[in-house]
Amino acid sequence: MGILVPGAGVIGLTARPKAGVVLIGTGGTIAGRGASPVNTSAYDCSVLSIDDILADLPAAASIADISAEQLFQSGSENFGSAQLLQLGKRISSLLKRDDVDGVVVTHGTDTIDETAYFLHLTLKSAKPVVVVGAMRPPSALSSDGPLNLYNAIVVAASPLAHGKGTLVVANDEIHTARDVVKTSTFKQEAFRSPYGPLGYIVEGKPVFYRLPARPHTVESEWSIDEIDVLPEIGIVYAHGGMNDSMVRAMLDSGVKALIYAATGNGNVATSVVASLVDARARGIHVVRGSRTGGGMVIRNAAQPDDHYDWLVTDDQVPHKARILMMLALTGEHNARTLQNAFLTY
Repeated sequence: MGILVPGAGVIGLTARPKAGVVLIGTGGTIAGRGASPVNTSAYDCSVLSIDDILADLPAAASIADISAEQLFQSGSENFGSAQLLQLGKRISSLLKRDDVDGVVVTHGTDTIDETAYFLHLTLKSAKPVVVVGAMRPPSALSSDGPLNLYNAIVVAASPLAHGKGTLVVANDEIHTARDVVKTSTFKQEAFRSPYGPLGYIVEGKPVFYRLPARPHTVESEWSIDEIDVLPEIGIVYAHGGMNDSMVRAMLDSGVKALIYAATGNGNVATSVVASLVDARARGIHVVRGSRTGGGMVIRNAAQPDDHYDWLVTDDQVPHKARILMMLALTGEHNARTLQNAFLTY
């Protein structure tokens, strides 16, 4: 046997090489720049390249063998189906390489939870994929970007992250893509999961305390390699005194399904019921969600879903229910099958 020397591996044995991690830059606040160090909310977004960002983080080289590429340079509010498909297919091709142990995506925080959930459901690999952003640009005092990125690389390089699906790392926390939601416009602790994070990064090491409970990646029924088109899904946000004009406008826009972000437990105002019933008559699926941001929408509780042939989101927030519905409609259109997707994933 070899001799163990602290910090030097085992003498006489070949040291394990560092993990290979690919960074994909897509823009966002983590690539932004403000006019002064106190510009934490007002700044130019997506002006730094992934190489610029990495050059200011030399400590990352000690974690992994890192390569980087720029795929997009845009705020994530501009991400649509084309960007989701392109990003997913690029990551899928990277994960098939023997020299790639994990992938990190730098991303704007506006839709980071949507992109991460899409990847969580479509990438067929147990290798870790970590999506990371920042609430403050690198030019700001106390920017969270450098440490967030360092921690993301730590997680992507760790064997402990294998099999846990796509993860979002922010503010020293590790979140599953299924649960995480952005909850603040400016706070560094903007990202929350209703059931808590999976774990934390402590002193540069990932520590996990729970696992994702719902199927993902290799257990998912969707594969990014088999998807070339995503159907259009709309969201209508309910409010007091609502009429059906916005619903009918959405139905006329060509959507294949409508997520109704209802009040409370998926409550639908009487003034809107007829338009949603009409949606199903026109072959457009209706999914009752909740604008509250938490809790379950229970089938046949606030509305007779069986009678109207409507669906419910279970506990998923409306904008992520949209991602799931897009994927579900790439296959079976049967309402029972679609409802099962919400109860399964």
